[in-house]
Amino acid sequence: MVIVLAALTVLQDDFKYTLNDDYRNCSPQEDRQSHFCKKVLPVVLNLSLFTIYLNTMKTILFSITVSTLFVAACNNDSPKDQASEKPSSDSTVQAGIKDRAATTGTSIDGLLNDYMRVKNALTKDNDKDAAAAGNAMAKTFASFDKTSLTAEQAKMYNDIEEDAKEHAQHIGSNAGNIKHQREHFETLSQEMYELVKTFGAGQKVYYTNCPMYNDNKGANWLSETKEIRNPYLGQSMPTCGSVKEELN
Repeated sequence: MVIVLAALTVLQDDFKYTLNDDYRNCSPQEDRQSHFCKKVLPVVLNLSLFTIYLNTMKTILFSITVSTLFVAACNNDSPKDQASEKPSSDSTVQAGIKDRAATTGTSIDGLLNDYMRVKNALTKDNDKDAAAAGNAMAKTFASFDKTSLTAEQAKMYNDIEEDAKEHAQHIGSNAGNIKHQREHFETLSQEMYELVKTFGAGQKVYYTNCPMYNDNKGANWLSETKEIRNPYLGQSMPTCGSVKEELN
């Protein structure tokens, strides 16, 4: 761009020198006047127009050059700004994760997994698998680490621990009596619901209701799927029920 501006300036100067040389070649006064009218004056007019044109072109080219440099400078600054902002955003996310970890305390994943095993076995009318999962759940309650619980979590857990463990043990010791297993599963489901409400599930969990269980008195359970798979009526009415609440 600078080279183009210099070339236009040199071209303008060459026209000026050519005009001066041409005018000096006319020595007599009359010849000069005649020469001026016939030849010099048109050149002067053309040169004036050409000078205006050159000045306009130089102004345009100069504006383009300045604009190009300005845009380039802005583009060079943008990545720096983005780079400086990114660590701040990442730091905020990390701080949020740490805050949630600090307030959540101990996870109930192990208890929830054992509970889902009991539920899935009952949906298939499989009393033996339900018993095995019930015994596993009782052991998970016994080994549950309470040292990192928050005050709210500790209160809730202590309120339901013994009863919930007892219901899991009854399910575990009643293989061959699926009706009795389902009776204990009903109460266990309510206690697990309270735990999930307090601790969080760490995943989507569906609190589901069967209106026909126990002579239409109804009962609830937790499920890892929105699809209805009834643990109280089993294979006789597997899709009976509806989701009442979604938990996380």
